[in-house]
Amino acid sequence: MLHSGLTDRERLRAWRRAYLGHAAIVIGTRSTLFTPMPHLGLIIVDEEHDLSFKQQEGFRYNARDLAILRAQLANCPVVLGSATPSLESLANAKQGRYQHLFLKERAANVAQPTIKLIDLRGQKLQAGLTSALKEAIAIRLKKDEQVIIFLNRRGFAPVLLCHACAWQAKCPRCDAKITLHRNPVRLHCHHCGFSQQPPSHCPECNSAELKAIGAGTVRVEETLQELFPKVAIHRIDRDSTQRKDSWHNLYADIENNKAAILVGTQMLAKGHHFPNVTLVALLEADSGLFGADFRASERVAQLITQVAGRAGRAHKAGLVLLQSHQPEHPLLQQLLSSGYQGFAELALAEREMIGMPPYGYLALVRAEAHYPEVALNFLTEAMSRGQVLDNAPEFWGPIPAPMEKKAGIFRAHLLLKSKQRSRLQQFLKHWLTIVNGLPDAKRLRWHIDVDPQELA
Repeated sequence: MLHSGLTDRERLRAWRRAYLGHAAIVIGTRSTLFTPMPHLGLIIVDEEHDLSFKQQEGFRYNARDLAILRAQLANCPVVLGSATPSLESLANAKQGRYQHLFLKERAANVAQPTIKLIDLRGQKLQAGLTSALKEAIAIRLKKDEQVIIFLNRRGFAPVLLCHACAWQAKCPRCDAKITLHRNPVRLHCHHCGFSQQPPSHCPECNSAELKAIGAGTVRVEETLQELFPKVAIHRIDRDSTQRKDSWHNLYADIENNKAAILVGTQMLAKGHHFPNVTLVALLEADSGLFGADFRASERVAQLITQVAGRAGRAHKAGLVLLQSHQPEHPLLQQLLSSGYQGFAELALAEREMIGMPPYGYLALVRAEAHYPEVALNFLTEAMSRGQVLDNAPEFWGPIPAPMEKKAGIFRAHLLLKSKQRSRLQQFLKHWLTIVNGLPDAKRLRWHIDVDPQELA
């Protein structure tokens, strides 16, 4: 095994075993693709749609695409596995570049879970839990079955609000609200790591009426402990799994408990097998439905489908409850009526209509500076130099990034869009030489991301 959780000595030992051919199978994260293996015969990319395969810092690459390239060089097959394939992979399969293999039934031939929507409008909520959901949880627990509660928001509450003047706690280094945590009590920014003690009084009106608004996984966990005091409750998020072997211990606890509730973030959606889980609930199925990124709907559909797949994995009927303020939303209705495959076909048709990936090719230039106008001016100059060149693509921007200020730095984006990858690559080769020579190129940080997976 090769991953960042190993010590340097453990990583070296595993790397040498692979290099010498003593390890027949190597399992690891994206960097494992650089491991030398003298007799490489097969590469398997599990959950090939997952965003974490894209290296976002330093040397940027997509491990899924690198796996395909390495398999070509080694003249061996590569298997891309996913219950919710990326639209790029589905398009390659439709065009005959990939052989598309279907699993037509679940493991052990168990039935698909039933999926139902709960309309949140006008409902009285207790830490995000509706009365219908609490009743469904109680029914499962009486049968000694297990429940997953999914909320992609860690901490106690996402907003600290002054009830008197509506002041909200914000990160001083980012354009973002700052999350309230417990044990220890602190305000913590999940974007830059900034942390401080919460104020006892509002800094604007001096009121002591500061309220924690909304629910994170910790608040949901505490509420469930009050509602079901005799039931084992396990919280699974980045905060609860930092220690070495924490995942192993959690798995053991879950397997040893009959009735139990698992509360967690997207870590719970990563293909885990909990055979006694018969109910899965998404507290906020709307999250991401109206994102600015053109891939937002794809990410939401994948997340909902993956989380739903945790229910009913043995021979007990599974139920998935989606709580939503937008139950009529076309994406949710599409998932309910025809599943991920139906959504993907519709999404591919939309992408083809507007020429976006996989039917168009993108490159994103990100600039970072201590002042917003410096980043925007640099990208404006870079665009003006590129628009007069041969094979010039479409330029979108420059504009401030969706979160313009992060860790005290202002960020701006310039998006390049082309109908042909070869033309885009030819243009970039010439244009980047020119951009590197601009006076401001050495005065700020900038980089280019080809095939960006996020426009944040």
